[in-house]
Amino acid sequence: MAATHLTCRECKTEYPLDASYVCNRCFGPLEVTYDHSALGSPDEVRRRIQGGTQNIWRYADFLPLTTPPAAAGRRSSQVGLPAGCTPLIRADRLAERLGLKEVWVKNDAHNPTHSFKDRVVSVAVARARELGFETLACASTGNLANSVAAHAAAFGMPSYVFIPSDLEEQKILATGIYGTNLVKIKGNYDDVNRLCTELSGERDWAFVNVNMRPYYAEGSKTLSYEIAEQLGWETPDRVVAPIASGSLFTKLAKGFDEWLELGLITGSTPTMNGAQATGCSPVAQAYEAGHDVCRPVRPDTIAKSLAIGNPADGPYALELARRTGGGIDAVTDDEIRAGIRLLAETTGVFTETAGGVTTATLAKLAARGDIDPEERVVLVITGDGLKTLDAVRDTFSAFEIPASFDAFVEQVEGAAVSV
Repeated sequence: MAATHLTCRECKTEYPLDASYVCNRCFGPLEVTYDHSALGSPDEVRRRIQGGTQNIWRYADFLPLTTPPAAAGRRSSQVGLPAGCTPLIRADRLAERLGLKEVWVKNDAHNPTHSFKDRVVSVAVARARELGFETLACASTGNLANSVAAHAAAFGMPSYVFIPSDLEEQKILATGIYGTNLVKIKGNYDDVNRLCTELSGERDWAFVNVNMRPYYAEGSKTLSYEIAEQLGWETPDRVVAPIASGSLFTKLAKGFDEWLELGLITGSTPTMNGAQATGCSPVAQAYEAGHDVCRPVRPDTIAKSLAIGNPADGPYALELARRTGGGIDAVTDDEIRAGIRLLAETTGVFTETAGGVTTATLAKLAARGDIDPEERVVLVITGDGLKTLDAVRDTFSAFEIPASFDAFVEQVEGAAVSV
């Protein structure tokens, strides 16, 4: 495999490709390092990708596995739940509403458990199986819980899923149905994560976002690969994406940068804009204040999938936003609901609250004049609106009339709205 070792992002100490996630010398986070010198020419690599499977394993050359599932065949026993290859939709009506020329929506709600987490879990589980782990586990704000439980079921592996007890009912139901050991913690996500970090030192389990985190995080790069491939092997000018821990946001840029360096795509690193909810916006607050680190906060927002008060990759998200000329904004719960409605009315895509955060941030950027009208902008939608139904309750009205033609004409036709 092209992956050669783990490297500390702070002091650059190198480690073997095992179940490690933090540097022993400086406690910095570890990430996967690759040697792509044997890949072949850019034309050869592009042909290999285009002839690959219709899931993330078409990008196996850029993922940290000894034997990627794609190489073992397309059997479900090898691939598990095939994630990726989700639609990139040209959103002309959304662009027109915002006064922009070209907006694309990357709709990752089309993954098996209806969120981008299937990408990262696919990679984490595949690597965990290579390392000999037999039990899966995670700390989750919802989407990851769904994905880990489903992947464990697909592979016939026992699993433990730890969540805050006040998680949305839809996400709890969509996790427990897979037969996982579902553990509800009386606390927020940061409390859940602390417990899982402690357990990872005492149990021989693969915690996908703790001891498997370096591999797990690499799955997010496949979003960038797909976007570039779907745009004709070019980068967009700007990407607007949500920030929870900051991992997705930073790995999106890493994916583009890898392919630019290898000559697989044209363009440059996109301007990166991050989106948070004001009720949990440690990265946005640090950005506004000009700080390089994030001050932890206690989450209080309807966007529970982004409610991480102490984001592990916050400092790296700040650096990325500044380096690319982007920024990090926060939007209120009311703006989140309006963002969900705006995306639905103009594209037919119903997103969860995290997508409402991202769409509302795009609208804010456009209204401020931060986006050149000629830019090609990609809006990253990470989850399905059916996961957070309570957020849109009472945000629209319905006609209720007798079963009468005259009643329809009198009460509906004259008052009907068009979008």
